[in-house]
Amino acid sequence: MTFKDVRKMALGLDGVEESTSYGTAAFKIRGKLIARLKEDGESLVVGTTFEEREEMMAAEPETYYITDHYLKYPWVLVRLPKVHPDALQDLLKGAVRLAAASKRGSTKRTDRHSKGRRLNGG
Repeated sequence: MTFKDVRKMALGLDGVEESTSYGTAAFKIRGKLIARLKEDGESLVVGTTFEEREEMMAAEPETYYITDHYLKYPWVLVRLPKVHPDALQDLLKGAVRLAAASKRGSTKRTDRHSKGRRLNGG
């Protein structure tokens, strides 16, 4: 897979628009980031859940990974040359669903972050 393939795939999803994030090409739905090209040009940062990220990384560590920067955030890094097109399509669709859910304020992401702040006295 190349970023050109990703672009075609992402823009084929309802409501997804091309944008930028942190100086790289990105895809958003109603202003909410769903995926962006990592600075290395070979990886895609995609929104997911913490649980799904752990499952993907355990099943295919050569394809899915994380850096320290993303440990506390619900994103996964995807090596484009390694990922199967169907798997990436499913991941992007999931990111769109998560973005739509977060717009309604009903995701685990918000709950998880607010719990952490309460536990840490914040």
